[in-house]
Amino acid sequence: MIDLYYWTTPNGHKITMFVEEAGLRYTLKPVNIREGEQFAPDFLKIAPNNRIPAIVDLAPNDGGEPVSLFESGAILMYLADKIGQFIPQDLRGRQACSQWLFWQMGGLGPMAGQNHHFVQYAPEKIPYAIDRYVKETSRLYGVLNKQLSDGRAFICGADYTIADMACYPWIVPHERQRQNLQDFPALAGWFARIAARPATQRAYALAASISQQPTVDAKSSAILFGQDAKTVR
Repeated sequence: MIDLYYWTTPNGHKITMFVEEAGLRYTLKPVNIREGEQFAPDFLKIAPNNRIPAIVDLAPNDGGEPVSLFESGAILMYLADKIGQFIPQDLRGRQACSQWLFWQMGGLGPMAGQNHHFVQYAPEKIPYAIDRYVKETSRLYGVLNKQLSDGRAFICGADYTIADMACYPWIVPHERQRQNLQDFPALAGWFARIAARPATQRAYALAASISQQPTVDAKSSAILFGQDAKTVR
């Protein structure tokens, strides 16, 4: 049984996609980041960076005490190793998958996130910042499109892996990122294949049942974008 601390963000979707795909038993524990629930002391014991997602594995493979993790990439790797699926077991395949997972964590996610901020949420529209992050998002889409352009079904080849689960939620809001999937045909085909998976559909239906608030109001903006060292509790 997994306790999954979650909200309806791209990083949160990664983990619901995994647990639904794997058929793992889990208890969903919503953490409404718009209301500041990520600062609750009990949550901070699990996720000291006050970010979702986080998990507690109540039955780790070593039979010991529960294992808690934060950071979506670390969670995906842990869960894949726990069940021996969705990450290649051979040396070269595992490293290829890890590379693309880290590419998403260090590149696609942060750059698309800055794109979202300056295009959608910044109180002042700064043309330089918008242009910078829209272009960098486009470049990253191009990198992924090139990787998929040799006819492979998924990022690491024929098999669906945690690299795909990590990247897909950051492509879902492509229109908000000012990207046109028709400009990236191989990526568009990959996107459609993942969107059609029943586990993906269940994960996104779950998100819709929890929150359908796509906008950020003044209160939540202060919570989400006004943090500094003083908010570390």
